[in-house]
Amino acid sequence: MRLNSLALRLFLSASAWTVAILLVTGIVLSSLYRQTVERSFDRRLGVYLRTLVADVAAPEDDRFPQALGEPLFELPLSGWYWQVTKLGGAKPEPRASRSLWDGGLPHLADMGVAAGPDGSRQGYVTGPEAQTLRLVERNIDLGEEGQYLVAVAGDAAEIADEVRAFDRALLITFAILAAVLLLTTMFQVRFGLAPLKRITNSLAAIRSGNAERLAGDFPVEIAPLARETNALIEANKGIVERARTHVGNLAHALKTPLSVMVNEAAARPGDPLAEKVEEQAAIMRDQVARHLERARIAARVTVVGSVTEVVPVVEALARTMEKIHRGRTIAIEVRAADAVRFRGERADLEEMLGNLIDNACKWAASRVVIEVLRDGAGDGQVVRIVVDDDGPGLTPAEREQVARRGRRLDETKPGSGLGLSIVVELAGLYGGELTLGAAPIGGLRVELTLPAG
Repeated sequence: MRLNSLALRLFLSASAWTVAILLVTGIVLSSLYRQTVERSFDRRLGVYLRTLVADVAAPEDDRFPQALGEPLFELPLSGWYWQVTKLGGAKPEPRASRSLWDGGLPHLADMGVAAGPDGSRQGYVTGPEAQTLRLVERNIDLGEEGQYLVAVAGDAAEIADEVRAFDRALLITFAILAAVLLLTTMFQVRFGLAPLKRITNSLAAIRSGNAERLAGDFPVEIAPLARETNALIEANKGIVERARTHVGNLAHALKTPLSVMVNEAAARPGDPLAEKVEEQAAIMRDQVARHLERARIAARVTVVGSVTEVVPVVEALARTMEKIHRGRTIAIEVRAADAVRFRGERADLEEMLGNLIDNACKWAASRVVIEVLRDGAGDGQVVRIVVDDDGPGLTPAEREQVARRGRRLDETKPGSGLGLSIVVELAGLYGGELTLGAAPIGGLRVELTLPAG
């Protein structure tokens, strides 16, 4: 997933909610389990407490208490203690389990702990040897025999150990559950956004010329997008066709008046006005041809989905140029990689390469080398067409002037001089460029870079 992607946003938001819910649920479950363990522990202490209360209220002999059924009360500092304190006298008379040794238990009543509905109090206290104890105590009134405070305490480490074991199991369970949920979330995100991926691939196929419109069934949320995209593509084609028609109509509309003006001016030799009209009409004809060609090119470039194989075009142009320049015995060598495609129309590629190869043949002494390369990766792939000749070449200053203005420096060769200008403009409309340099074989190197299909 890319950083700035809808899939990553959905995954991170779902993951954050999943982790937060699991965390809150884990805390709540751990707290509830701790309360359950404490209640169970208090019930156990309550049984010992009721036994002590019964022994205090009705002792049968001198042994006190009769039996609590827990050997830990006899083991010194075991963490399990009981203590019975007679209240009301000048000095309390505590009686305690053997495990308490010579220590004593604190009173929850002195610590401000309120009594429950049954008169007992529960809480945590610190016992002998800094032990953390869970203590339950209760006041009993025996009338003439006085009042007593009966307390039983157990080692709170048992509660902590049980809660810790539960938390560990809970953590492992929730970690596995979180991993499963995150994987499920990732699958759901990918599955849910799959139609968008299909649209992306379909648009790439349209741009590369492998398809003309978005096809297939899409979910109801995305189907309007597909319909509008197809409608946009059709509207774009319609605009291009209308632009081509208007350009053709304009060319025909201007051709006849200009021809009439030139013919009328030519019929009056020696007339300064006629010569001026003929001169300006020629300029108008060149400018009209130039701008009509630019309009035609711009309209054609906007067509979506045109792709052209480069190698067949280069080889066909090389054969044609060899025939045209047969009298000068120009050898044209083509070096091309397989399956190189240009994302544009064949006519535009032929026009650009035809101008470049023809120019190279005009200036070459005996040899022209054409190399077709494919560079880059993914959407950034480009086609590089390098045309070298062994002619006189150009100086760096001349190359800069030609590249900037897009015209010839020497008018001694046949041609209107607009060919290179058209190549520069047409390459720019396709997002490409034309660069000039020194050829390894001695003349001029012209490198045309175009988007790959």
